[in-house]
Amino acid sequence: MSQYSEILKKLGIVSLNQMQKDVSGECRESNRDMVILSPTGSGKTLAYLLPLQEQIDRDDINVQMLVVTPGRELALQSSDVLKNMRCGVRGMACYGGRPAMEEHRKMRELNPQVIFATPGRLLDHLEKGNILCDNVSFLVIDEFDKCLEMGFAREMTAIIGFLDDKCRRFLISATDIDSIPNYVNMGRTKRLSFLNPQQQTVDRIETFFVRSEQKDKLPLLALLLTEVGSQSSIVFLNYRDSVERVSEYLRQNAFPHVVFHGGLEQRQREYALHQFSNGSANVMVCTDLASRGLDIPSIGNIIHYHLPLAESEYIHRVGRTARWDAKGNTFFLIGPEETIPGFIDVKPEEYVVKTATPYPVMPTMATLYIGKGKKDKISKGDIVGFLCKIGGLNSDDIGRIDIYDRYVYVAVNRKKCTSVLKNTAGAKIKGQRTVVEICCLVG
Repeated sequence: MSQYSEILKKLGIVSLNQMQKDVSGECRESNRDMVILSPTGSGKTLAYLLPLQEQIDRDDINVQMLVVTPGRELALQSSDVLKNMRCGVRGMACYGGRPAMEEHRKMRELNPQVIFATPGRLLDHLEKGNILCDNVSFLVIDEFDKCLEMGFAREMTAIIGFLDDKCRRFLISATDIDSIPNYVNMGRTKRLSFLNPQQQTVDRIETFFVRSEQKDKLPLLALLLTEVGSQSSIVFLNYRDSVERVSEYLRQNAFPHVVFHGGLEQRQREYALHQFSNGSANVMVCTDLASRGLDIPSIGNIIHYHLPLAESEYIHRVGRTARWDAKGNTFFLIGPEETIPGFIDVKPEEYVVKTATPYPVMPTMATLYIGKGKKDKISKGDIVGFLCKIGGLNSDDIGRIDIYDRYVYVAVNRKKCTSVLKNTAGAKIKGQRTVVEICCLVG
């Protein structure tokens, strides 16, 4: 895999794991359709992008590869992986929640060779003729089982109808696929499974149950969050209104956190993800929407406030932690009338919370909003220079930087926020006056 070494270096990855090596080899050496089954967090996006990007014609400005994802977050993150590979292939994410006309304008400017899209939005572009399939050689359906579960069979049937039979197809999932619908039109198929049916979780995850004497588990949750302290934690619930109820309790008790569920607007969900992934929030309270397609590093704890309703959801939940070579914990909060579901194959140890009084632990970072972006010719280097020279920060006070068309989110040392805001009030970045504000957490 020496031919990939330069790309891996750009991504900060030392070497491919065995799954990625096997998938890459099969993608490059055969022309068969493929079913790829591998656990959450094992690096499936990179596994298919590495070999397929080699087969993209850089001189052809047309779309050559379609990647279908069940949600916008996975589309965006997969697009970011391709961008960060810096391999000369242009990609673009398309999803609902913003005007399709705006996306079409961007397509005409960018001429993407790879489109990452949700099923409904991709079909909309295909039907309008915004995307032509004459040159599409590869179709990837990521989280295929989730696409079916979310009711996208009609959209996927229609999308596949636009493709030539010679288009190579790749189905990817973290759970086993019992059968493939005929409309997918798979040809000679190679099935690569890296799932261990006897092992739902990796050995790096320690599993515990925490017993609640009360039916209402909110006080216990607050104590547990106090005990895990500054470690990042995801709290899973089964329903949106339950997420809001837990959020309100944490807010009343001054626990900083973010919420994530399907009822939020796109901007709200992106805002929550930024703050959680860049260390500005230690706690995310969410539905199972966050169990798939979110690549957030260094998650220490998965807390099942509600017990998972199915084995597949459990597998995806715990797959959020212990990604790659990291370690993690998963906690089941068990009420007086609850028991561990039978489909969970590990026997959790009892965890006794020692903390007597809950108190919130503040994150080490905070997120700043800067009101200039790509359209204003602002780069990450400009942001770092602005915050160091004018804001008074050191480079190690600055964390993740996300640049959008008209604004920037940047993580900075929380303890220095007040001085940064004071120093940058009314200041210019690259000769342009801008707004610098702190992004508030829930709680």
